[in-house]
Amino acid sequence: MGFLTASLVEWSRAQFAMTAMYHWVFVPLTLGLGVVMAVMETLYVRTGREEWRMAARFWMRLFGINFAFGVATGLVLEFQFGTNWSNYSWFVGDIFGAPLAIEAILAFFMEATFISLMFFGWKKLSRGAHLASTWLTVAGATISALWILVANAWMQYPVGMEFNPDTVRNEMHDFWSILLSPVAINKFSHTVLSGWVLGALFVTGVSAWFLLRRRNTDFALRSLKVGTAFGVAASLLVIATGHGSATNVARYQPMKLAAMEALYDGYEGVELVGVGILNPQKESWDDGVQPVVGRIAFPKMLSFLGFSDFNAFVPGIRDIIEGGYEMPDGREALSFEEMQARGRLAIQALAEYRSAVEAGDAAAAAVHKEELRRNYAYFGYGYLETPEALIPPVGLTFYSFRIMVVLGMWFILLFLVAGFCVWKRDIARQRWLLWAALLTVPLGYLAGEAGWVVAEVGRQPWAIQDILPVQAAISSISAESVRLTFFIFLVLFSVLLVAEVRIMLRQIKRGPDATVPAGTIDKPEK
Repeated sequence: MGFLTASLVEWSRAQFAMTAMYHWVFVPLTLGLGVVMAVMETLYVRTGREEWRMAARFWMRLFGINFAFGVATGLVLEFQFGTNWSNYSWFVGDIFGAPLAIEAILAFFMEATFISLMFFGWKKLSRGAHLASTWLTVAGATISALWILVANAWMQYPVGMEFNPDTVRNEMHDFWSILLSPVAINKFSHTVLSGWVLGALFVTGVSAWFLLRRRNTDFALRSLKVGTAFGVAASLLVIATGHGSATNVARYQPMKLAAMEALYDGYEGVELVGVGILNPQKESWDDGVQPVVGRIAFPKMLSFLGFSDFNAFVPGIRDIIEGGYEMPDGREALSFEEMQARGRLAIQALAEYRSAVEAGDAAAAAVHKEELRRNYAYFGYGYLETPEALIPPVGLTFYSFRIMVVLGMWFILLFLVAGFCVWKRDIARQRWLLWAALLTVPLGYLAGEAGWVVAEVGRQPWAIQDILPVQAAISSISAESVRLTFFIFLVLFSVLLVAEVRIMLRQIKRGPDATVPAGTIDKPEK
C-alpha cells in the first residue's frame, strides 16, 4: 500500500510515532542535563568557587531552552489520545488517565514552580535555597517521566484492573500494582538512565567543541570531568536495567523478544546475535528458511538475558503461534488459533451479556458474564484474523535493537577513554578524541529513538498487550483528516526542532563567559 493511500490505522500510528519521536528528542536531554547542572551547582555551594557557578549557569541556560520545547511537543502528544485514539481512551481511560493526571497535577506544577525560582532566584535566594530549587526542578522532571512511563508500562503489562461489562471499560482496582509492577519500575529506571547518558554525551561533546576551538578551556575541562564520570556511572546502570528489560520482555512479551532476535524456532540455550543480516529470502514464519545470515553470536546469552539461565528454553515466533511449550509460570502456551477462539468467545459473551441485561434476564446475564471473565485475558486476540497479524515488524525491531546496543557500548568506551585523558590532563592534545566526542552527540539521540522503536514497534499489533489491538483502539474519523494533521504536525515540529538547534548553537557559541560576564557575577545571599 502506498504511503499516501495508507489506512486510518496506519496514518494514526504514523502520526503518533512521529509526534512521540520528536518529543523524545527533547525529554532525555532534560533528564540528563538537569542532573549535570545540579551537580555543578552543588560543587559551587560546597567549594564556593565561582567557576562552578559559571558552569552551572551555562548548562542551566541550555536546560531551560530544551525544557520549553519539550513541553510544547508533549502537549500535542497527549491530545492525540482523545483525537485519534478515542476508543482506547474510552476502553482504559479510568486506568491510563490516572498517571497522566498525577503527572500534570504533581510533577508539572512542581517543575513550573521551582524552575522559575531556579532561573530568577540567583540574587534573591540563599545559596542553599537556590540549590534546593535546582534539585527540585530536576526531581519534578524525573517524577513527570515516572508517571508517563508508568502509563506506558501498563500498556505493555496490564495489571491492577477489572473489566466492567456494564460500562465496557477497564477499571482500576489496585493502584499500587500498576505503579510498582516490575515492568513499570524497570522501564522508569532504564529510560531515565538513558536520558542521563544523553546528558553526559551532550556535556562531553559541547566541552570537546570548546577545546577544539581553544576557548574557555578551564570551563571545558571542568565540565568534561563531570560529564565523563557521570556518563560512565549512568552507562553501567543502563546495562543493569537493560538486563531487567530483557527479563521482563521474555516473561510478558515473548513475541517481542523473538522479533528482536529474529528467532523463529525456539530451543534451549539460545545464542544472542551480535551482528547479522536478515535473510531476504525469509518470507513466512513457517517456511523453514534461515532468518539471519552472516551472524556473529554469543552462545547461550539470549537464554541468560531472558531467564538468567544459560540453558533456558526461549520460544521463537513459530512456537508462540503454534503453542505447546511451557511458559515461565508453568502453564502450557496456547496456540494462536486457541487464543483467537477464546478471544472471540469473550467478545461474543460481552455482546450477549449486554443483550441479556437489556432484556432483564439476570440468569442469562450471569452466565455470559462468567464466560467473559474466563476468556477476557485473550480478548484482543478475537480481533486478529491470521497468525501473521501477531508478528511485529521483525526487520525494524531486529536492527533497532542492535543499533541501541552497539551505540551503548561505544558510549561506554568513549566515556572511559575521555575520562582517562582528562585525568591525565592531556585531552586537549587528543584532537581525534575531541572530534569523536563531538560527533557522538547525535548518536545519543539515535540510540534513544532506537530503544523506543524496539519497545513500541516490537509489541505490535497491541495497543494494550493481549487486550486491545491497534485497529480496535482508533477513533472513528477519516484517514484524510489524520493525514492532513500528520503533515501539519510534521512541519510544526520540524520548525520547532530547527529553532531549538539554532538557539542552542547560538547560546553555545556565546559560551559561559557571556552568561556570567567577568567582574559582574551575582553575589547571592549567604
